[in-house]
Amino acid sequence: MLVNGAVVAGKGAGTAKGLRSVEEIEQIRVILQSRFEELNTEYEEAVAQNTRLRLVEIGDAAGDDQADSGSKTAERDAATSLLRTLLDRRTQAEHALHRLDEGTYGNCEGCSNPIPVERLEVFPSATTCVNCKQVRERRAS
Repeated sequence: MLVNGAVVAGKGAGTAKGLRSVEEIEQIRVILQSRFEELNTEYEEAVAQNTRLRLVEIGDAAGDDQADSGSKTAERDAATSLLRTLLDRRTQAEHALHRLDEGTYGNCEGCSNPIPVERLEVFPSATTCVNCKQVRERRAS
C-alpha cells in the first residue's frame, strides 16, 4: 500500500506475516528522513529568528509604553509557540524513524492493530489508529 509514494506492507497491509522488504523499508525511511530534515531546518530557522527578535527587544526596550510591551510579549509568545510546535513535529518524525527501525511502524501503539493507510498518508508520523486517538483525546479533556 502507498504512503506518500512509499509502499507500506506491514501488519494488516496484505502481506504474509507483516514483513516488509528492504526496498519498502528504505522507501519509507527516505520519506520520513526527508520530513525530519525539513522540520529540523524549519526549527533551526525559527530558533535563529527568535534569537534575533530577543536581541532586538533587549536593545529596543527603552521608553516602551504598555502597548509596545504588550505587542512584544505577544510576538514572543507566538515565536515560542512556533518553536514548541516545530520541535514536537520534528520529534514525531524522529520517533516514526525509530519505529521503522524496530519494525513497528504502521501499527498502533495502543492496540497494535494496523493504522489505516489513509491516516498514514495524511500523517506519516501517526502512532495510533483513529479509535485509540479518539479515546486518548476524550481522556485528556
